Amino acid sequence: MGPSLAGLKPAGLLAKVLLHRTNEFKNLLLSPPSEDFSFETGNSFPLGLLDYRFYLFVDTKKGNAVSLEESQKRAIDQKQMRTNSLTCDTNSTDAIDRASQRLPQTMPKPKKTPPKTYTEINLSDPQYYFNREQSWLEFNNRVLHEALDPRTPLLERLKFLAIFSSNLDEYFMVRVGALKQQVHAKVSKLTSDGRTPQEQLEAINKRLLPMVTQQHSYFEQTLRPKLAASDIYILDYIDLNQEQRNYLHRYFKEQVFPVLTPLAVDPSHPFPYLSNLSLNLAVVVRDPDTREELFARVKVPQVLPRFLPLPGDLQWQQRGKSPVWTGVPLEQVIAHNLEALFPGMDVEEYHPFRITRNSDLTVEEDEAEDLLLAIEQELRKRRFGGSAVRMEIQASMPPALRDMLMEELDLGEQDVYVVEGLLGLKDLMSFVGLPVPELKDPPWTPVVPPRLRNLEPARILDKSMLDAEDGQDIFTAIRQGDLMLHHPYHSFAATVQRFITEAAHDRSVLAIKMTLYRTSGDSPIVSALIQAAENGKQVAVLIELKARFDEENNILWARKLEQAGVHVVYGLVGLKTHTKIVMVVRREDGYIRRYVHIGTGNYNPKTAGLYTDVGLLSCREDLGSDLADLFNYLTGYSRQVSYRKLLVAPVNMRERFLALIRREAEFCRLQAEGGNGSCGRIVAKMNALVDPQIIVALYEAAQAGVKIDLIIRGICCLRPGVEGVSENIRVISIIGRFLEHSRMFYFFNGGDEEVYIGSADWMQRNLTRRVEAIVQVEDPTIAKELQEILGVMLADNRQAWDLQPSGHYSQRRPPANCPEVSSQQILMDMVMN
Repeated sequence: MGPSLAGLKPAGLLAKVLLHRTNEFKNLLLSPPSEDFSFETGNSFPLGLLDYRFYLFVDTKKGNAVSLEESQKRAIDQKQMRTNSLTCDTNSTDAIDRASQRLPQTMPKPKKTPPKTYTEINLSDPQYYFNREQSWLEFNNRVLHEALDPRTPLLERLKFLAIFSSNLDEYFMVRVGALKQQVHAKVSKLTSDGRTPQEQLEAINKRLLPMVTQQHSYFEQTLRPKLAASDIYILDYIDLNQEQRNYLHRYFKEQVFPVLTPLAVDPSHPFPYLSNLSLNLAVVVRDPDTREELFARVKVPQVLPRFLPLPGDLQWQQRGKSPVWTGVPLEQVIAHNLEALFPGMDVEEYHPFRITRNSDLTVEEDEAEDLLLAIEQELRKRRFGGSAVRMEIQASMPPALRDMLMEELDLGEQDVYVVEGLLGLKDLMSFVGLPVPELKDPPWTPVVPPRLRNLEPARILDKSMLDAEDGQDIFTAIRQGDLMLHHPYHSFAATVQRFITEAAHDRSVLAIKMTLYRTSGDSPIVSALIQAAENGKQVAVLIELKARFDEENNILWARKLEQAGVHVVYGLVGLKTHTKIVMVVRREDGYIRRYVHIGTGNYNPKTAGLYTDVGLLSCREDLGSDLADLFNYLTGYSRQVSYRKLLVAPVNMRERFLALIRREAEFCRLQAEGGNGSCGRIVAKMNALVDPQIIVALYEAAQAGVKIDLIIRGICCLRPGVEGVSENIRVISIIGRFLEHSRMFYFFNGGDEEVYIGSADWMQRNLTRRVEAIVQVEDPTIAKELQEILGVMLADNRQAWDLQPSGHYSQRRPPANCPEVSSQQILMDMVMN
């Protein structure tokens, strides 16, 4: 039997949104075969994770699920089969096939087929693995494609162009820097796909060069003209009239010149240290007396805006209206005023260049008596950076000057990226804030989950304590049953933030414990924790000081929390604490009750509006006990090896996931042998899949007949679609306006379905070198909602990309006459209906 939907009413989220949008979806779905199931009456729609051949509908007149088999039987009885009414697929058999490929899928209908026999295959063979670095580059290429896609609003395209550059900066600072260190150390260990560090560096350069060229060419040749057509003018200095130049010359003298420091390079002035991610001008001047050519470097100050706007009265009027923005890059203003920096010298030429340095922290935790102090010392080193790993230059730079910079920075040819036009395109992000709503995605305001909409307004603006009798609070809502949160569709402020803030002021709350991996610079979460401590509550916070590129921010918050009397723990030696958990201890009627939040995302209000994450609010006793044990493991001495409900890394998570995958394979083997088993089904969503043990287990499950769908935003080292190995595995990636960040795992389990959520990806670092927590969702309604979310994502044909056996991704496009299905747009509609 397929997955049971017994008792499931049409009030399900996916059901409601598809009912609401029947006309939009009618061309995507098979026309049902009887009057009871007609689109014309608007009372049928798919639900949940659909089967490859087992198409489910909901009969709204009776409020129950009906299989395709049953609905066809009804239609045959009534002689009303109308499968040919589908406008985007004319052949009914092909329509079923193609619809099943586009729609969410779950386990196939069990068939008693003889087991396939495979020749002995070495599943650790490098041919069955993609290179991690190449897979990441493919991810960033998909980000770039969003900037190239004409369906993306103009300023959003600029945003994706900036994200592409920002991603590359971090990639070079961490991944490329690490590979270079391995080459220098003569590391010879091969990756899972059989490459040395040097081979990986060469492959990175080969794949990345055309991508960078495409990015800069597209910006200069396409986006800049399109921006100008929308009255946004990013001009070059040479295009300005004299009046505009005069204004910028005055601005330079008053605002820029005092900040600049020209640095000469000669025998008495050694080559200056070039800071990480710095944009510089290489300046060649000539002494008019000696005719000697001299070299100097001028750093473009990061304390000033990268793009300088012209005042309104100096902006050109186009088409009878004022421009939205007109200005020029800061480095060009500096370049055209270099005479002020080198008086008495002839400025011969100047050339922008940009440097990236290895910036990953190296902390010997075993030897560090004070982890906070050790990380602070490493942060001081990062401000300057390690060895240079990349130089970006414009094509106009002469070979002699380029060679001199390469020699001084100890860079090779493959470390130099030559582009046309502006360098450092991540600074284009500043234009996304322009007040031009028609050039952006429609605004989205997260909604409050229905159960929390009738709560009393949170009276927590002052430091007065709240009494339970003052009205229904969030704890009352949680006691009614587990509550699933899905950000940014659900409001973070009205859910997680309110949970922590109310706990800080509630008279009945005794203690608050939580982990902080990343949070915002003006975090209301931290403010609430400080207020809780000031209100006399026991507050313990584990702050992960090793959260990459957030170390400095986390040190700042750690000190503020400690000053307020919060117990601050800095994590475990050798492990990063990546789990996202909160526990609130509350006294109720003489008893102690623990309320918990377990999520996939950081406690950061800003990213909660940009990243997709799920979380669970609960007061289940077993979860409270597990989190109490986990916090004791994090803050004290513990060798806890088992938990009631949690999968915890590095304790038991890898083994539990391997067991869950193998269990699905065993169901398939039992079925194939003619037993009572049912074929397995796995759907997993995560950020990255790298761990070789997990990949081998997935290959073995696929060989046994398990149907596997993986929704992986970024790196995927598994090669799908390989005959005899992974033909039962499909991998998609979704890139959209929100960053897909949630982790969800579905296992059919012979019909007793299990759904899990949590903080871990399937990577070695998550399963071995980090503290992570995954929880099974036991509430059947929430489990079904999570299945529906996965189903919507698998049906996406707007922002989804299919991973090919070659390692390349192909973007899904709707067939002719079929509507676009954007999973993120559907999920927004779902919470609104």
